[in-house]
Amino acid sequence: MNRPQRVLISGAGISGLTTAYWLDRYGFRVTVIEKAPAPRPGGHALDVRGPGLEVAARMGLLGTLHDRSTKLTGISMVDADGQEIFRSTESTLTGGQLDSPDVEIMRDDLCQILHEALDDRIELVFGDSVTALTQDENGVDVTFATGAPRRFDLVIGADGVGSGARQIAFGPHERFVHAFGTVYVATFSMPNFLDLDRWEVLYQQEDPYLGAMVMGLDRDAAARAYLGFGAPEAVDYDLRDIDAQKRLLADRLAGAGWEIPRIVDHMLTAGDFHFYSLSQVRMDAWSRGRITLTGDAGYAVSLGTGQATTVAMTGAYVLAGELAAHRDDLAAGLAAYESALRDYVIRNQEIALEQDSKPQNDGLPDYGSLTLPFTLKAYS
Repeated sequence: MNRPQRVLISGAGISGLTTAYWLDRYGFRVTVIEKAPAPRPGGHALDVRGPGLEVAARMGLLGTLHDRSTKLTGISMVDADGQEIFRSTESTLTGGQLDSPDVEIMRDDLCQILHEALDDRIELVFGDSVTALTQDENGVDVTFATGAPRRFDLVIGADGVGSGARQIAFGPHERFVHAFGTVYVATFSMPNFLDLDRWEVLYQQEDPYLGAMVMGLDRDAAARAYLGFGAPEAVDYDLRDIDAQKRLLADRLAGAGWEIPRIVDHMLTAGDFHFYSLSQVRMDAWSRGRITLTGDAGYAVSLGTGQATTVAMTGAYVLAGELAAHRDDLAAGLAAYESALRDYVIRNQEIALEQDSKPQNDGLPDYGSLTLPFTLKAYS
């Protein structure tokens, strides 16, 4: 094939932008489409570890990640009256051990870094989404919500746990998204009324199980809040209805102690609200013809082990590299991608399930100890 292969990536998150960077570097013609009208603000703190750090280093971004990291110095746990009952300057709830080589960074900051690393050759389209995919042996015809139909050699779904591309090409979410436990968490920005500076404050209540955590990286900037609850059985909610998700949280947290009522008030007006359950995406195959999945869309690990971002960046690197190594036979490239990555993904998912089944204790997590090695090839 004389012309560059044309690849559409659905989703401008961590996995989509990382895949776009490497495919462009290998000479593919890349289009990234994102349903949101602009880069999504907010999101939780992410951890980049082990092979994820190596991917960032090979992109020349490791120094920037360190510069933009949270640089947290510790955490306090408080009771319902706001009295401190525990503190640590050695680890945090979101990042684990502070003396580890890993990098904790806010999701929107990492996305901005990846976005800025993309070459101008990459076409970025915001405010649109894929509505239909029709493939034949030579390519994929794509229908969009607002844009004109186009044809690509390959389509990659990188649009998260609730992937629209996966639903179109592989089937309904219920077949692949598996909640473990019944814990639901929201993140959003709010005023830093606790006056936190590189510090976290955590409040937990056991019966019913619920909690809040506030992270402040700068006294003069907005804080990032987490609200969550546990339920005796799975809660049915609309992935697309943000207002309904906020009402669900407000109802579940009614009457809770500490500053939760004040935090809930800010949640109700937050413009960067994200709500999710602890879930995995498990599939027997990540590819169907000329359509494939990467990151959470194909193999979400869960937030519980601090490995989701690392797995996503590693998967993106391997996918792009194997496609480049088999550019004259994309089917072979997709097969090599699955072969190289599947054991690594499955083991990470098994570790998440193992962690979830362990009795809860008062200690803070050591995510670094859960990081699995992965040898990255040097693709050309």
